[in-house]
Amino acid sequence: MQRIDAPEILDSDACPPAEVKAVLRVLAGINRRFGGVSTTQRMVERVARAVKASRLSLLEVAAGTGEVTEIIRQNMAQQKISLDVTLLDRAHSHLISPNGYGVNSRRVVADALSLPFPDNAFDLVSCNLFAHHLQPAELAGFVREGLRVSRKALLINDLVRHPFHLALVYASLPLMRNRTAWLDGLTSVRRAYIAHEIRSMIASALPSTTTEQVEISHHYLFRMGVIVWKNRY
Repeated sequence: MQRIDAPEILDSDACPPAEVKAVLRVLAGINRRFGGVSTTQRMVERVARAVKASRLSLLEVAAGTGEVTEIIRQNMAQQKISLDVTLLDRAHSHLISPNGYGVNSRRVVADALSLPFPDNAFDLVSCNLFAHHLQPAELAGFVREGLRVSRKALLINDLVRHPFHLALVYASLPLMRNRTAWLDGLTSVRRAYIAHEIRSMIASALPSTTTEQVEISHHYLFRMGVIVWKNRY
C-alpha cells in the first residue's frame, strides 16, 4: 500500500474550537482502546527496566489533552515508578483537557521540530500519533531533536499503514459519530509509515546508529512502537 500524504482537518487552523474538542475526545477513546496507551506504556516499562530507574522524566510531544500520558503515569505509579510529565503541543487549545488530565503536568506551547529545551533535559521524549504527520525529512529532524533533548531514549508510537487497517477505518463510521475524526482517520492510515521506512529515516537522521539502538515492535491494533536509544544501556 503506497503512502499518500495529505493534510488532516484537525491540523488546520480553520478547524473550529468545538470541533477540535470533539475530535480530541474521539482520539482519546481510540488511544485508550486501540494501542495508544498500551504501546507507549510498554516502551516506558522497557526503558525503566533496562536502566533500573524508579523515576523518569518524560516530554510528550504533540500531547493534546495529555490523557495518554496521565493514564500511563498512574499505571506506572502502581509499579512504584514515578513519571514526571511535560506536555508540549503546537496549539494551546489542544492542551486544554475537559476531564482534568494533565493537571499535574507542565504544559508548553512550541514547535516539535525545534524543541525549546537544552540538551539532555528529559530522560525520555515520546510522541503518539505524531510521526505520520511528518514528511521523511521532518521526521528525521524530529528524531535528531528528540535524541538531543533526551538522556535515555526517544519513543515513537504510531499507526501502521496497511490495507486492512484502512478497511477497518472505513467500516468504523457508524461507531465513530464524528465525521471529521473519521475523515482524519482515513488520512492518517494512508500517510502512516511502516517499520522499514521508519528504520530507514532513523538511519538517515543518525548515520552512525547501530542496529541495537533501534527497537521496533508491533502492537494491537496496527500500532508500531519505536525505541531509539540515545546511549545503549
